[in-house]
Amino acid sequence: MDLGIRGRTALITASSNGIGKRCALTLAAEGVKLVLCARGKERLDVTAAEVAAIAGADNVLALTADIGKTDDIERVCREGEAKFGGIDILVFIGGSPKRGAPAVINEADLRDAFELTVVPAFTLTRLLVPGMRKRGWGRVVTVQARSVREPIEDLVTSSATRPGVAGLFKYLANEVAGDGVTVNTIVPGRINTERFRAGAEYAAKVGDATYMKDKVGGIPVGRLGEPQEVADAVCYLASMRASYINGAALQVDGGVIRAI
Repeated sequence: MDLGIRGRTALITASSNGIGKRCALTLAAEGVKLVLCARGKERLDVTAAEVAAIAGADNVLALTADIGKTDDIERVCREGEAKFGGIDILVFIGGSPKRGAPAVINEADLRDAFELTVVPAFTLTRLLVPGMRKRGWGRVVTVQARSVREPIEDLVTSSATRPGVAGLFKYLANEVAGDGVTVNTIVPGRINTERFRAGAEYAAKVGDATYMKDKVGGIPVGRLGEPQEVADAVCYLASMRASYINGAALQVDGGVIRAI
């Protein structure tokens, strides 16, 4: 299936590993030019080389950046637009807030979580969406977490902030769709990423040896999702084929989310 986005330019945050990396590789295969950013230079360089092997070195820009810092976000957007003439597709993947229940999370942790999730989403869209609207075409997709739909045990920070990103994107979707820009949220379930495996390690430390068995057992399809499966959904929403999908919160979860 031709997704109709060859020659477009995408900026993907947290793109050195996991879901972000799979999004980069999948979009590169569709002929999209890539602006990649992540905090760790070593991993980012490895990913950039893999993407360049598909898209060509001239079609990849990799920038070390911390999206928790507004100055870094502004620099990434500025350099990406300078190289490619504009950003057509934004894939926002935020940081991972501190894990824990309310008894162990303090106000500073909650503020940090807000700075990792809601603030970068607002800043990136404020900087990039006006250009999309002016050009008459754009795609904005964020990958969030199951906490958009239902609370996650031991992740009060995620449950308190990620619905805020989904709300921001829903608001934006209503405002910009008339200018050819769609805005959507991916709500993944239990995906086989480093973040999920870190949760298993955390559970083991507090004495829950059956964590992984229970988590997989609770998924109707009987397995964890893979990063590529999320990336495929992201790339579809970023395509011409998804032109009539706007303001959606698409679950890629194997049926684990019980909320209607």
